Order: sequence, then structure tokens, then C-alpha cells
Amino acid sequence: MHLRNCALLQRRASHPLFSSRCPSLSRPFCSSPVPQLTVGEPGNDTAAAAVLDIINTSRTGEAMAKSLRESGIFLSNDLIDRVLKRVRFSHSDPLRAFEFFSYTGRRRGFFHTHLSLDTMLYVLGRSRRFEEVWRVLKETRRKDPSLVTTRTLQVVLGRVAKVCSVRQTVQSFWRFKKLLKEFDTACFNALLRTLCQEKSMTDTRNVYHILKRDFRPDLQTFNILLSGWKSSEEAEGFWEEMKELGVKPDLVSYNCLVDVYCKNRQVGKAYQIMDTMRNEDTCPDVFTYTSIIGGVGLIGQPDKARDVLKEMKECGCYPDVAAYNAAIRNYCIAKRLRDAFALMDEMEAKGLSPNPTSYNLFLRCFYWSNELGSAWRLYQRMRDRGCLPNTQSCMFLIRLCRRQEKMDFALELWNDMVEKGFGSFTLVSDVLIDLLCDMGMVGEAEKCFLQMVDKGQKPSSVSFRRIKVLMELAKQHDSLENLKQKMTLFGHPIKEVKERSEEPTEALY
Repeated sequence: MHLRNCALLQRRASHPLFSSRCPSLSRPFCSSPVPQLTVGEPGNDTAAAAVLDIINTSRTGEAMAKSLRESGIFLSNDLIDRVLKRVRFSHSDPLRAFEFFSYTGRRRGFFHTHLSLDTMLYVLGRSRRFEEVWRVLKETRRKDPSLVTTRTLQVVLGRVAKVCSVRQTVQSFWRFKKLLKEFDTACFNALLRTLCQEKSMTDTRNVYHILKRDFRPDLQTFNILLSGWKSSEEAEGFWEEMKELGVKPDLVSYNCLVDVYCKNRQVGKAYQIMDTMRNEDTCPDVFTYTSIIGGVGLIGQPDKARDVLKEMKECGCYPDVAAYNAAIRNYCIAKRLRDAFALMDEMEAKGLSPNPTSYNLFLRCFYWSNELGSAWRLYQRMRDRGCLPNTQSCMFLIRLCRRQEKMDFALELWNDMVEKGFGSFTLVSDVLIDLLCDMGMVGEAEKCFLQMVDKGQKPSSVSFRRIKVLMELAKQHDSLENLKQKMTLFGHPIKEVKERSEEPTEALY
């Protein structure tokens, strides 16, 4: 078999897809070493962008396959992983991506990676193409059963649970019994974790009690169940059941219980759990103390958080960025921004770099007090420190610019996003284009629209319709036709049912 594979390589050496100058597949046909681009090399990024452009611009699957063959680009596992990742985050046409996935998988001796499979399933599931999801899984099971893992199960169930009922999610879970080699407690835990994330804890509890006789609950099962509760009574019930089954709690279990008590403002009980941990030779870690810091803030004692930070150091547990963020959050809630900034300065003095969450705590305060100047100075501080804003940071800033009609600030933020690649282009562009259209700046709105397309990001149908109306009034028919052609690259525009909220889309706390 080894000799036949090597001979096959020699016969195909002249074909661009199998050229010896190109990277090898992750499962090589023979033992000869072949040069391979590593992740992060510029050549790989260029190739991924070129392949994505072919996927987006091809009208049919046949045209895409022809363009890929003529491009001479070697479709290695690493490149396919990167292309599908770009498809996921740019919201490209899922059916065209599926054709690309199928085309590359049909090559003799080629096997997709776990990452490619899970990313493709995520893209299909996000667009509710569940028939294609099961088709991919069945084909993968036939060709290489090892690719279907517990991670695959969780990816599919996550997409199903997002749009379907609990009953349908559980039915999908049982379908994996024929797809996985081992359908065990790890799979059961994946189902529970999905329900915790996408449904309610009540649903998770009910499913657990129905299925627990079919699977043997383990420590991870109870850690999942403990981590999602807001009610301390429910968490205590699972804690008792865990002890009855002889499952010994670990550090994660204790931290979950401490966190539940702190969220319920039962800080005294949280300290009792910490005493129990020490008696059981389980030392509290930075997560334990971070929960305590959040708890004392909820009961209106932000200064107590500083004492907890000192206590941590005395116990040999040094605060991280998340711990400082919890303390900063307490001061922000109390509207003591001077103390909050002092804590952030202290954090930097200790060599810890504030992350976007740190800055968002302040940006939220400035957003609600309508202080664009203060928010913009903080944004400039982020840039000076080399901290790239996340989507939430951008939404606070762009909505402030929209509220005060500050186009210069809004365009500067947008240009930074385009140059450095941070934030959600779709969400920010909706607000920015709305502002530009209100101010009659159709040219700038068109420019932002085209910049999104050049980045492989799909503009929303809301933005497209807004620009379309103004272009029709201005009789800019050629420009409008160009935008229509750009939108077809991403498939048909999806109509938005809900109007966007006036508040930033992501929850801060």
C-alpha cells in the first residue's frame, strides 16, 4: 500500500494540486518530507484569502472547482482549516462553503482534520442546514470514524439547541449513538454543557434526571451542573447528590459552589466553603478569590475587595487580570471611578496588562453618562497600550458617536477596525452607516460598505437597504448596481426580523 501511494504521487507530480513544491497533506502518502508552510506565515494567509475569494465569487460549484484547479493553490489540511475559519467569521455563503468542503474531501487519500469538520458543521448548523449536517456526519463516519468526536457532538448540539426545542436537542443527541465509537458519560456531559449554555438550568436538570440511569454521572457531570445555577438551593441539592454517589468534589466543584453563594449575596456561606476547602487540603485559587471579590461588591462593600486582594497575596495566590477586573467593577458600580482608575494603575504597575474587559467597565459608565470625550480618551489609552478593543468596546464608542453625531470619531474608529481587524464589522457598520446616511454622506457610507466586502465580511441587509434608498434618490444607479453585485457574493441578503436595540449588544457583566 505504501509503494502504491508513492507511485500515485509520482504520477500526479505534474498537477498543481499535488506539486512537490506545495505543502503535504496532514496524512502523508509516503514518508518523504515535504516543505510545509506553518500557521501564521504570510504565504498561507495570502493563499487562504485567495481561496476564500474564489468561494465567494463562484456562481456554481463547478465554476468554483475549475477556478481552484486553475489557481494552482495546494489545498493542504492547514490551508483548508484556515479557509473554513475565515468562512465562519466572515459569514460567507454556507452552501458554497459546503461545496468547497465536499470538493476537497473527494480527493483520493485525503482526510479532513477535526478542525475542518467541526468548523463546517458549525457553519451549516448556524444557517440551519441540518440535513447537510447529518449528511456530512454520515459520510465522515463511513470514511474516517475517528473524526467524529465528543467535540463534534457538542458543536452540532450547540447549533441544534440554539434554534430547536429541548426535545429535538435530545433526539439529536441519541442520533450520535450510531456515529460515535464510544457513547458514554463524556457524551452525556457534552449534552448537559450544551443545555446549560443554550437553554435553561431547569431544562438541564430535567434532562439529567431523565438520562442519569443510562449514564454513570462522574465528577465532570456535577461540575457542569453546579456551574450554571443562580439558585444556591438547587446547587446544594446537586452537591448532596454528588456526595451520596460517592463522587469526591475537586477544586472546580468548590469554586462553583463559592461562585453560586457569592452571586446570591451569601458571602458568609462562601467563606465557610473556603474553610472546608482548607480542611480538605484543597487550597483556594485565584478563581475562588475572584468570586469572593465579586460577592463583596454585590453586598455594597467595594473597599472590602482591596482587603481580599491583599489576603490573596498573603496566601501565596497572586491576583490576575480577572481578579482586578472584579474589584474595578465594584468601584464602577458604586460610581467611584477615581478608585477604579487607581486600581487599574496598580494592576499595570504590577506588570498586568488591562484587557478589553477592563476598559469596557469604564466605557459602560461613560456610555450611560453620555461622556464621549472621556470614552474617547480611554480609547486612545487603549491604543497607546496596544490593547485592541473587542466588539463590546466598539459598540459603546460607535453608539456614543451616533448619539452625538460625531462623524470624525466614528470614521476614525472604523478606519482603526479596518486596519487592525478588531470588532464586529457587521454590528458597527450598521450604526456607522445609519449615522452617515442621516448626515447625507452616501459616498462615505458606500466606502465603508465596500471595505467590509473587501475584508470578506457580509454587510447586513439593513445597511444595504439604507444605502439603496439614498442612492435611488440620488440616481446613483451604477453605484447601486455595484453594491447589489457585491451582496450576491454572500448569497441572498437575510431579512432582519428584529430591530436592533439602543443598548450595546453584548452584556457587560
